[in-house]
Amino acid sequence: MKIVTSQEMRALDRKAIEECGISSLRLMESAGEGVVETIERTRGSMQGKTVSIVVGKGNNGGDGLVVGRLLMKRGTKVHMHLLTSPETLQGDALTNFMRYRDLGGTFLAPLPSSSTTLLHTLSESDLVVDAIFGTGLSKSIDGVFRDAITSINECGRPVVAIDIPSGLSADTGEIWGSAIQATQTITLALPKRGLFLDQGITHSGHIAITDIGIPAWCVEEAGIQTQVITGSFVTTHLPSRPLDAHKGTCGHVGIIAGSVGKTGASVLASQAALRSGAGLVSLAAPQSLNDILETMLVEVMTVSIPDLSIRAFGSSSLAPLLEFIQGKTAIAIGPGIGTHEETIAVVMELIPQLTIPCVIDADALNAVATNPNILNAATVPIILTPHPGEMARLLGCTTADVSRDRLGSVAKLAHHTGATVVLKGARTLVGHPDGCVDICPTGNPGMATGGTGDALAGMITSLLVQGCSARSAATVGVYMHGLAGDIATWHYGQQGMIASDLVACIPQAMTLATEQATGSLHQHVYGTSS
Repeated sequence: MKIVTSQEMRALDRKAIEECGISSLRLMESAGEGVVETIERTRGSMQGKTVSIVVGKGNNGGDGLVVGRLLMKRGTKVHMHLLTSPETLQGDALTNFMRYRDLGGTFLAPLPSSSTTLLHTLSESDLVVDAIFGTGLSKSIDGVFRDAITSINECGRPVVAIDIPSGLSADTGEIWGSAIQATQTITLALPKRGLFLDQGITHSGHIAITDIGIPAWCVEEAGIQTQVITGSFVTTHLPSRPLDAHKGTCGHVGIIAGSVGKTGASVLASQAALRSGAGLVSLAAPQSLNDILETMLVEVMTVSIPDLSIRAFGSSSLAPLLEFIQGKTAIAIGPGIGTHEETIAVVMELIPQLTIPCVIDADALNAVATNPNILNAATVPIILTPHPGEMARLLGCTTADVSRDRLGSVAKLAHHTGATVVLKGARTLVGHPDGCVDICPTGNPGMATGGTGDALAGMITSLLVQGCSARSAATVGVYMHGLAGDIATWHYGQQGMIASDLVACIPQAMTLATEQATGSLHQHVYGTSS
């Protein structure tokens, strides 16, 4: 599903108005209808309940006025808090102000007498609706607007934000001084980028999407390059197993991993590859660690590779590793291999000689960072899986630079290297060489624990060997990885979950994704109105 910037959304609205003949007033009415329908679908009938709506002067306020009118018709007691004088309203917002007033709607207007009065009224409501600012906000909030946001956040009642929580940048997820902490955000037509970035992750609550009548062809013609990964996309691209399948038809994963003290990375990557459906998994590890790994891995084949005295790959490892790669369908390089100078040299020698798709992860990324141009010498599909620190080293910038512009960073690295780039973190991003970026909606803070990245490398490599393209393997892999992490937290909680819990939940995640796509379960993380 496409995700838009504020500018892209304005262009879509304009296209719908100018080329499809849909009036802006009709779009606002549809927005209000969709918000009310979504509220009642998720919270039950509003008849007899009290809803407070806090309204600004722009189109977002106009949406809120439509919501108030429609709720009144449903028998809801509406408290409409107008944060600006009615004389400042214009266009469609003014029209809906008059429609609400003509229906008998009343206002606590033009401004609440005090923040204490507003807080008291909000606290006695069953639901609060935020309709203060929409996607056009571009300056820090102060005065009565900031006071209103503070009161909404302190009222202790469920808060529904229309389109985007007020105070949140629609493009970056940054906070403009103060922002609504929403229980639910009902976003209009298409999700906004800021809902999935930076503070948008913590301020948006449950994200629902409501249709406002913009034709699908308008969206397709807009050339939008950012999208959120959906469960239906994932299930469509999950490899299927034919009835006559055997281990040889399900692909052979090769994993080059491990050094002293980091055997766990090898284990987690290998087990995740198996749990994700690979028919065979072989692990190439330093010879001195082989006995340890054989006791830890039952279903994985291990191959001893000559190593250094420090029990890591060295110059003597190169030829055996090239031999190891032969006969594999795809390979992962990097989990736990360490950063010894000879290990780095081995990685840099391997990359130009690869003949099969490759996932480059962890310490192998640090090796590549010494000369990122080596990736241009690769003749096979490459997937890079950095965390923000590794991404910074690959781009030659700081981690703070990456964090400030995650979307731009992942798009830049994918463009410069021609690789598919997975930037791990809260809302993992997948950047593609053509400029498109996918945002993963699954995952949770419980996954912030050592080893989950190793599991992701194994999962993506497993999908490659089962016939997925680099694009699909990365996109499906991050979604399933996050979903497995979500399932693991159901069993263990966020604080207690460890990476091996996630690995154990991969098969359940695959089953769940299939059920979601066939309609037996709701979409994960967000839904669409019907």
